[in-house]
Amino acid sequence: MRVGLFTALLAQDSLAQVIEKVQALGLQTVELGTGNYPGDPHCKLEMLQSAGRLKEFQARLNDAGIGISALSCHGNPLHPDAGIRRGFIETSRRTIRLAEKLGVKTVIDFSGCPGDSERARKPNWVTCPWPPEYSELLRWQWEKKAVPFWKDHARFAADHGVRIAIEMHPGFVVYSPETMLRLRDAAGKAVGCNFDPSHLFWQRIDPIEAVRVLGEAGALFHVHAKDTQIFESTCAARTGVLDSKPYADETRRGWIFRTVGYGHGAEWWAHFISALRLAGYDDALSIEHEDSLMSVNEGLQKAAQFLQALVIREARPKMWWA
Repeated sequence: MRVGLFTALLAQDSLAQVIEKVQALGLQTVELGTGNYPGDPHCKLEMLQSAGRLKEFQARLNDAGIGISALSCHGNPLHPDAGIRRGFIETSRRTIRLAEKLGVKTVIDFSGCPGDSERARKPNWVTCPWPPEYSELLRWQWEKKAVPFWKDHARFAADHGVRIAIEMHPGFVVYSPETMLRLRDAAGKAVGCNFDPSHLFWQRIDPIEAVRVLGEAGALFHVHAKDTQIFESTCAARTGVLDSKPYADETRRGWIFRTVGYGHGAEWWAHFISALRLAGYDDALSIEHEDSLMSVNEGLQKAAQFLQALVIREARPKMWWA
């Protein structure tokens, strides 16, 4: 297993500066944003039109001993606004084609969320089954929007030798292991999971049990390393888990995102890493920094040191009884 970095947190740095920081921290992989929500500061889709730029880009990473764990184009490919939707989808398709050229097997995306009708302009995320219109809307979103799109998009990815790792994220139709497997069942094995435990903690889903469920289904494609701190008294007494206050309003929220180790300790993360290995996952732990209480450099340094102390990089030895 390798410790890596989602470079979106270093959006203000050049590729040369990113490489320097990755090497200084002893990290082994990068996850590169190509557009949509992460932006594209370090991995330009224009390289699709230039074999020379593509070769130069690959050489810079290879010479630095850095692998690419995934390309990321988190967007909303089901957005009800046709113009916005086309932009998200086009970036996703170009990212898949770029991944093929770079020899990267995994592209990370969101599942998306439609509106509430063909006339809608904004997404509409359903969080409960009643009144009855909500259940009807959710059925329409899945049957008429999510499943048809993802069947086609998964086929496109598979035709290019790429798999799509969906990040389970509230606000979109896939936000839990159950909804992840529902989409995979409909779209096929080219669709799996980008597992980010931070989004499960605050939904009160046990990430370790979720790893077992998704691992059994062969759906663990990529993993983000990000933590969540839950303020139990606030969450239990005032907000519940569906807290829509801004992330920067830390003192009034029921939970906030944290650097790994600041929501759950080393023992929990050791069990999580072990669960991943038992499930057959032996790839990157990609550090994602969204901790509003730490600077980027502080959070990255602490996360790298924390995870490197827990991860065994060498191949597992063959035991005498095996």
